[in-house]
Amino acid sequence: MDNAATSQKPRAVLDAVFGYLTTGNANAGRGTYPWANRTTELIDEARHRLRRFISDISGMSGVHFTSGTTEGLRAVARDWLLPQLKPGDEILVPHADHSANLLPWEEAAALSGAVVRSLPYDAAHDYAFRDLSVGPRTRLIAATHVHHVYGNDMNVHRLRALAPDVPICLDAAQSFGHLPISVADLDVDFVVFSGHKAMALPGVGAIWSRNERGPEFRPGGWAGSPNTAGIVSLAAAMDWLDDAGLDRIETWNRTLGARLTDGLAAMPDYEVLGCQQSLAATSPVQQRHGIVAFRHREISSGDLGFILAAEGLLVRSDAHCQAVAGEKTSSVRVSVHAYNSPAEIDRLLEVLQRLSGMS
Repeated sequence: MDNAATSQKPRAVLDAVFGYLTTGNANAGRGTYPWANRTTELIDEARHRLRRFISDISGMSGVHFTSGTTEGLRAVARDWLLPQLKPGDEILVPHADHSANLLPWEEAAALSGAVVRSLPYDAAHDYAFRDLSVGPRTRLIAATHVHHVYGNDMNVHRLRALAPDVPICLDAAQSFGHLPISVADLDVDFVVFSGHKAMALPGVGAIWSRNERGPEFRPGGWAGSPNTAGIVSLAAAMDWLDDAGLDRIETWNRTLGARLTDGLAAMPDYEVLGCQQSLAATSPVQQRHGIVAFRHREISSGDLGFILAAEGLLVRSDAHCQAVAGEKTSSVRVSVHAYNSPAEIDRLLEVLQRLSGMS
């Protein structure tokens, strides 16, 4: 139950990688023999596959493969944003977010004399990106699609109405492969994600760039050899996810999350983090996307994580790489995916109930 950190891999993904490595493994763009040509074609096909996966109808976009979300966000900050920044420009960043979506923008600001300003976000309520002050010097908004601790949709759809001309870079690490993403509807300028959280192998991710607001995105430096096996795994993972149905996966994960929060609500010894209105299946606001973080009021989260692991329940228990404005005390995070079951949630609740009242 630690899918926000990494997902397990379907047989179809493993078979695709094994087939590629054992029947045509070669470097892309480095040769003219059949295996090399086919590998180059596979990478080009994966780019087109990604565009279809996120409903890209722009016709101007670019797809650049990376090692994951962290490298992708740094590339956008370093190679695209930094050359445009001047002293006094500002970048809007969610400071209660993952450090990977804060540090690259702070680095770009420090190198240019720009200013990083915090996006308004209240974890206890449904206030994500509701009120936003965009000035004439705002050069980029770094947004997150689904929060990696609280599990809620960050209401990115509100941003374009509030900032019609400002480029938006979307950290989709917790949404890609977990729910349908339509760049046509969201109207963001960058989508950055990691494949390993979406059924693909570790070490692969991508930057999708719209290339309409501002200059065309081009990664700096020499590209080097791509992670061909990782890209093959990502294409196979997108096929698997589409066959399973992302809308069905989204509903399944939300339902499991609501089952867990309903159970925790009946145990006063546990505190569930984040917006309290988003907990139940009957929530009047957007529900959590299969990510639930909580604490026992007496047992430390580290100890609770060890206890759950001893019961065969694999969860994460730490500060979850949250930036400086985030939670100051560690918590247990449960994050589900398509292969998790109601029985597993009930088993978790059973163990947590036995610990209720203990210190």
